[in-house]
Amino acid sequence: MPLTSDIILDASKFAPESVTEETINVNNFIERATSGVPTWQEVGPVRFREMRERGETGFAAPVYLPAAKDAQIPSRDNGRDIAVRVYSPDNGQASKGLFLHIHGGGFVMGTHQHQDGKLRDYANTFQLTAISVDYRRTPEDPWPAQIHDCFDVAEYLVDSGESAFGSKLLFISGESAGGNLSAETAFHLIRSRPNYQIAGLILLYGWFDVTQNLPMAATFKRPVIANNEKMLGFALAYTPGMTIEERRNPLVSPIYEDMQGLARAAPGGKLPPALFLCGTEDPLLDDTLLMSTKWMIAGSEAIVKIYPGACHAFTAIPGYTAAEEAWDATVQFMREKME
Repeated sequence: MPLTSDIILDASKFAPESVTEETINVNNFIERATSGVPTWQEVGPVRFREMRERGETGFAAPVYLPAAKDAQIPSRDNGRDIAVRVYSPDNGQASKGLFLHIHGGGFVMGTHQHQDGKLRDYANTFQLTAISVDYRRTPEDPWPAQIHDCFDVAEYLVDSGESAFGSKLLFISGESAGGNLSAETAFHLIRSRPNYQIAGLILLYGWFDVTQNLPMAATFKRPVIANNEKMLGFALAYTPGMTIEERRNPLVSPIYEDMQGLARAAPGGKLPPALFLCGTEDPLLDDTLLMSTKWMIAGSEAIVKIYPGACHAFTAIPGYTAAEEAWDATVQFMREKME
């Protein structure tokens, strides 16, 4: 019998010839649309957020849905609440659980109120109450403000979700920086609520290593939404004054967490099942490959879906085949876990 590898992957997903003409056109369009747009460092974070609100950064302005409601959740800080956006199923029937979404944006951009369409999709597809958290953003509030807000909201949903929102926390999801915070939050719940088990995590092109030292993160230069220069700017804003060694703190970069030890402490001796989604034209590709492998090494379920040539944040592109395939994978994963 020939010698076989203990790690097997579908290499065709990474082959240049697997990239479709549609994907090439999408990437070229994004590169053209965002060229000439000043960076948030050039104009300042407040003005850049205003530009984003008006659709002046190469992407459409956010859409606010009247069915989405604002609410407040208490924080660890006396006198300060954390804003959340809540979308309940449109059919008015009882919710089957809570879905916690943690948005991306390099810890600098994005808000809980920019997620209405996404929350509606999750709420109506799965009969869940979808909640997005308004964690504090950097550079105004650097680490650890973000993880504290996410931890506080998750703990509240575990402790009081049924009384406050009518159901239990089932899923946590986030993209990019939100993927980092989602993993951190899931790990925190294992420590702080060791008897509580969530159904699953959905981690879209997560940023799990903020050192920016992984090969793809350090060398990817093409300006298709994210590249090495932009990610480094976000990393330095998130962790001002930190050395690379300090950014290896597992509470900053969850890829350095002792996942095997955490799994042993978790319900059933495993980390929550996780779905990892990433394209190959993404500076965070290595983050997904290494994080998901460590997840599996910990004896836990990790489903990894790779999209040839897809760029960072590809799931947000309307009508894009890769985005639709990623949503189909998400639907299947979540339905299996809800069963």
